[in-house]
Order: sequence, then structure tokens, then C-alpha cells
Amino acid sequence: MADVSGYGDLVTVMRRGDLAGLVLAPDGTAAIATARGGLVASTADIALADAEIRPRWVTWSQETARLLVEHGVRLSTCWDIAAVHRLCHGGFRADPGYAWALLCGLPADGVPPAAAQPSADGPDLFESAGLYDTAGLRRGAGPRHGAEPGDTGRAWTLATAQSSAAGSGEAGPVGPDGYLRTDWTRGGWADSPGTLIAWARLARQVAERQQDALAPAGSPPRGPTDGGGITPGTARSESTAELLCAELATDGLPMDRAAVESLLAEIIGTRPRGAADATVSRAARDAMVLRHAPPGVTADLRSPAQVRSLLAAAGIDVPDTRAWRLAEFAKESALVAALLDWRKAERIATTYGYAWLDEHLGPDGRLRGTWTGCDGAAGRMTASSGLHNMPTALRKAVLAEPGYLFVRADLGQIEPRVLAAVSCDAALASATAADDMYLPVAEQLGVDRPTAKVAMIAAMYGQTSGHGGAAGRRMRTAYPVAMGYLDTAGRAAGAGHDLRTYGGRLIRMSGGGAGRSLYGRNALIQGAAAELFKMWAVTVRARASVLDARIVLCLHDELLVHVPEEHAARAADLISDCLAETASRWAPDSRVRFLADISAVRCWSDAKG
Repeated sequence: MADVSGYGDLVTVMRRGDLAGLVLAPDGTAAIATARGGLVASTADIALADAEIRPRWVTWSQETARLLVEHGVRLSTCWDIAAVHRLCHGGFRADPGYAWALLCGLPADGVPPAAAQPSADGPDLFESAGLYDTAGLRRGAGPRHGAEPGDTGRAWTLATAQSSAAGSGEAGPVGPDGYLRTDWTRGGWADSPGTLIAWARLARQVAERQQDALAPAGSPPRGPTDGGGITPGTARSESTAELLCAELATDGLPMDRAAVESLLAEIIGTRPRGAADATVSRAARDAMVLRHAPPGVTADLRSPAQVRSLLAAAGIDVPDTRAWRLAEFAKESALVAALLDWRKAERIATTYGYAWLDEHLGPDGRLRGTWTGCDGAAGRMTASSGLHNMPTALRKAVLAEPGYLFVRADLGQIEPRVLAAVSCDAALASATAADDMYLPVAEQLGVDRPTAKVAMIAAMYGQTSGHGGAAGRRMRTAYPVAMGYLDTAGRAAGAGHDLRTYGGRLIRMSGGGAGRSLYGRNALIQGAAAELFKMWAVTVRARASVLDARIVLCLHDELLVHVPEEHAARAADLISDCLAETASRWAPDSRVRFLADISAVRCWSDAKG
């Protein structure tokens, strides 16, 4: 154990397992607060406490983790107030003033606007559709909160205000109206040692209040319309996922600049020397398509209407120019084949071209973007800078650094396996014993494997017509429990009722209708899969550190781990063990088998799938 003799105050204040409020000012000054007291600390103090005492750090948001990583400190675990707020209340907005108001049962529309902090990735799915107002409330609805408004919440608010301000020599962070003061939420909490400690103390008390809303340990599996709190494991893993996001943003994804420059040159042409050169290159790409056009016919390939006219002149009459619709003509028509190839190149040219490369690939050969643990809808991780949408062709340039390999792990058939777990359908769970669960499903349905896969997808997405609809109807007989779970979610969403995932995340619904119904039934499966994935990712993060291995990409259901070459085999085994450990914690009573395709590769594109 490290020598802690010089940190007497730190040891006196903290104990292993404590909830310790932690705030970090922009200048690196920190404050720690527990039930035993509070003190101003350095990042060195925090690193020592994390290694030797290991409390569960309470942070207001990922911002604290990002600042700590910049100072060379990576926390083992935390309780992220913003992440837990998003679990409890849905949506993306989770700034301290807003999270505080909903926790206390205060009307959300009373939160001072200056306290709002919009997502770096823009509004979430519902906000962009105009279903929620600027305070995050569903239009026409009352406030959503973790406690009923009234005397109880008000008393807690005022008591917390007094205790948080005690000894600070400042007006407390909570105003007479019960809301957080805007001078605090705008950064006034960092003005002095007293305000730092008061803000850390308030964070710890908020975390305790959030913990009160958790579902009791050992609670039965949650149905899609059940109320109640989130599961403790979900709250902890979602919080730690924000630590991982801060590290992903700092570490970046290894990418070879020379390799990506070569790929771009093959796909879109050499780097243009100016605007005129870019125009020539663009015209050359267009010409590769237009050379297949009928004589005398031309078109702006970036105009869907003109492309339809071009195709019609070539004898191909289509109602729209979606790629899936054109794909059936590609084998017979050189024009359509060239058009589809052009679209791939054009996407790279406009979104992943040389400007993208120059902006996001650092001189150290790492591609960096901003990461968040929740998209504001079903709860999937998101990243900027093209990290979540990189064209497959560019994966050839994602190369492990010298002396390292990637261990790539991809969850197999995750959504149908998750459906089996969350619905508690014993028949579907038994199918997950197979490496390819579509084979026993096909046998049960009396169809071939491709049809069984269509049936499963149709069930989760609510398809009722065509080939998928017919296959989906067979599912109702073979797996009535799983289908009942999805149908319940669809009916509730269609009626405009909010849903809860298996782990307890609130998924907001509004307006109802067929579109909401289809979204709701699939969002529950995607949301639960995201919870399982993040729990797996943070388990890998914790266990793999002894191998000097770090996660460098989380892509939907896929992990990419950068590991010294001599540890690659051990890392692959460890990642598999972490999945088994995660499954036993995420769904302890389930007979569902989860599996992952795991391989060690030097280049991302070398991985199967």
C-alpha cells in the first residue's frame, strides 16, 4: 500500500466504499466531500485516494472525468449525476440546475434558462421532432421528477441548501425558491475553497437522493410499462461508462495517416490543391457515372429528381432513388452500378475527405471525437468526428501501433438474445444455447434460416406485412411470451405512454400512433442491449488494465481494444470472461447465453464481419 502519512486529512475524511463528492475547478483545484467532512485537494490526492481508498466518486457530469484525464488521473469508478438523471428521466438534458429541479419535484419550466447546457451532438430524437419544449418537458404534460412535489421535497431542498452552504462563507447554491442559483451553475462554484466544498457536498447529497430511487437489490425483471427505480447495476455501469467516454475522447483511435491518404486518393482522387482542383476532381467522379447515360442525357447526380429522370431515360422507372431500391437493378445496369459506387465515393468526399482528416486526426496518429454514454433516446453510446459512421473502406487505415494489436470483440445476435432475456421467454432462451440461434428458431418455426432471421427482425420492428409479416406471425405461436412483451411495449408507446427498459431507463413517448408504437417496441430491445454492452465495456476497462490494454472504440455492439502484442491472447480470453461475468450480473436469473466473436488483428478491416 502506498505511503499515506502525508495525507492525514484525506484518510480521515474518506473510507473505502464511501460516496465522495468530487468537483474539479478548471485550474485543477479539487474538492472532496463525504459524510465525514470535506477538504480542498490536488489531483495527486485524488489519484492516491482512488488507488488506495477507492470510494465511489460522485461527479456532476463527464466534464470532471475529462479534466482529470487531462491531469493524468483516471478514476476507477464513479456515480455520474447526469448519467443517472438521464436514466431516471429520459432525454439528454442533465445540467445541474435541471437535474436538481426534477429530483426535488420542482417544475422543470422554472429552471433558469442560463443553466441549460445543450448536447454537443444537438437535441435528442424527440426534441428534434418538436415533441419537447426547451425545459425538456413533454408538451402539455406536467413535470417529471424523482420525488413528488410538495412539502417533503421542499423541506429536503432547503435543508440541503443550508448544509451545503455551511462553512462556505457564501450564499448557498440553492436559492430561496428551491432552484440552484444561476451564479453557481454558471461556474461560481469554483470561486473559492468554500464554494468548491459546498458544490462537492451538494453533489454527494444529490447522489444519495438518486440512490433512494433505485430498485431494491434482487428485484424481479422489469416489464416495459413497470414503474419504479433503475437497477443499481445499471446506474453504476452507466456512470462508469462516462469515465470510459472521457478516456476514449482523450486517447483516440489509432489510424495511419499515410494509409488513409492513400485510400482517399483511390476513392475520391488526390488531395486538391485548391477550389479549382476540387471542381475538376468532382467532375471526374461524376463522369464515371454519366458515361453510362443514354446519348445526350445528363444530370446533376446530387439532385434526386434529376437522377430519377436520368434513370427513366435509361428505361428504369423507380418511385425514388433509395439505395436499397436501386440495388436490384445493379447487376443488369452499368449505370445503376456506377451510380451506387459514386454515392459511396461522394459520401467519403463530402464527409470523410481530406478536410475531415485534417480536422480530426492528430499528429500522433489518433482520431479523436467527443463521446457520450447516452444518445438521449434509447441510451446508446455516441461519438462525433465520424467515429460511429466511418465507411468500411476506411477501416483499412485503422492500424494498431508498432508492438500492439487490436483485440476486436463483437457481440453475436445480440438483439434476439436480449429479447429472450428481458421477456423471460423460456423457449426463446433455449435457442440461445446454439452458437447460431437462428438455426433452432428456424426449426421451431418450420422455415429455413434466412426466413427465421427475417421473422425475428420483423417481430422486433413490428413489421406486419409482406414476407417479414408472414414470418413474424409464426413467431406468435412459437414464442408467445417474447411477442407479448413486444406487443405490450408497442401498445403503450402507441398510446403515448413512456416506457422503461430492462435496466430502468425511461424512454419518452409522446403523441402515440403507429410510428411511436414501432419505435417503442424496438427501443426497449436496443436500450437493454446498450445497457448490457456498456456494462461489458466497463468490466473490460477494469479488468484489462493489468495487461496495459485500453478500449479505443465502442461501436454499437463492438469493442476494439488496443493491447501490447504479447498480451493479445490473454486479452482475448479476458474479454470473453468479462462477457460471462457481465451476463451473470446483468440478468442473473436468465438462461440466455451471450457470445462474442473475438479475434486479434493488426488492422481493423482484418476482423471478420
